[in-house]
Amino acid sequence: MKVIYPGSFDPLTNGHLDIIKRCSEKFDEVIIAVLNNTKKHNVFTVTERMELIKEATKDIENLEVDHFQGLLTEYAKRKGCNNIIRGLRAVSDFEYEMQMALVNRKVYPSLETYFMVSSSKVSFLSSSIVKEIASLNGDISCFVPKVVEDALKEKFKGGSR
Repeated sequence: MKVIYPGSFDPLTNGHLDIIKRCSEKFDEVIIAVLNNTKKHNVFTVTERMELIKEATKDIENLEVDHFQGLLTEYAKRKGCNNIIRGLRAVSDFEYEMQMALVNRKVYPSLETYFMVSSSKVSFLSSSIVKEIASLNGDISCFVPKVVEDALKEKFKGGSR
């Protein structure tokens, strides 16, 4: 069975990696779909995010790293995939994710959304927190893979962007 794990991944965190690794054990194929949201101000370009994900996950064989813009439902149809995985860090995530799952299912009735609860070691992590710490030259080594840590240090060289 194939599943799509969509997100902005700006940047990829150890929380994302937790979900990716666990999905790769449960599904035959995992598509990490990087959202190109032109309305958001991202630290990394889509290409950079994809390269960082590929590097951080190079030891996981059943992954595809791709990108999309627009509706997730249209992307899922193009990929011939009826399964979405979403990570939940806290109860507060569930309300938004459930609403999105219901809307997606209304638009694409055969689409199933599965929720995976983050491991307690990373449940507090968000890309926003990581970016803020990195922009202030804080230590992010325990929050992100080394390749992402290095890339963030380079982006924030000389302080906040």
